[in-house]
Amino acid sequence: MLRVVREGDAPAAPPVPRRAAPPGLRGALDGDETERARQLCLNELDRAPRTRTELAGLLQRKEIAPDVAEAVLTRFVEAGLIDDAALAESWVATRHRDKGLSRGTLSQELRRRGVEEHVAAEAVAAIDPDDELAAARQLIERKRRSTAGLEPQVRVRRLVGLLARKGYPAGVAFQVVRDALAEEDAAYDELVDPEA
Repeated sequence: MLRVVREGDAPAAPPVPRRAAPPGLRGALDGDETERARQLCLNELDRAPRTRTELAGLLQRKEIAPDVAEAVLTRFVEAGLIDDAALAESWVATRHRDKGLSRGTLSQELRRRGVEEHVAAEAVAAIDPDDELAAARQLIERKRRSTAGLEPQVRVRRLVGLLARKGYPAGVAFQVVRDALAEEDAAYDELVDPEA
């Protein structure tokens, strides 16, 4: 924020550097910092479930001492307030059901949120290939009606692009679009050829 200095105003005092507390007061201040860290985590968890990595990043941004942050996060894990495996399972189920995202995309999202690789893999494994294919077909079925008046090539490109953005491999995307459009008109078989 820009401060306007007028004639006669006293100059602003320089910022006071943060110093370590004397040994006798360190325990009391550590308790304050622990309570602050605890409250920051609780406030964040009140908004939405978070991974341990996300909360660690929050505490780091808020300049909580690493040892205090680690102690608070460990306690939250022990108390069951942070559960990366449960969060991953819930994330995968809802994002796959509501958004139709592929297993690959869901795995990437979990890694971005800081979920360990083996935990993410276990959560994503709950979606079997048939469920993934059914979700792709459902996405195309909803979008197919809104693209009915378009040129055939444009329509195919848009439908395949929709599945690509959701993370489906090209082979799956072309097959699902081919099957859906072939129901309308056999001429689409030639247009929906991934080899062409």
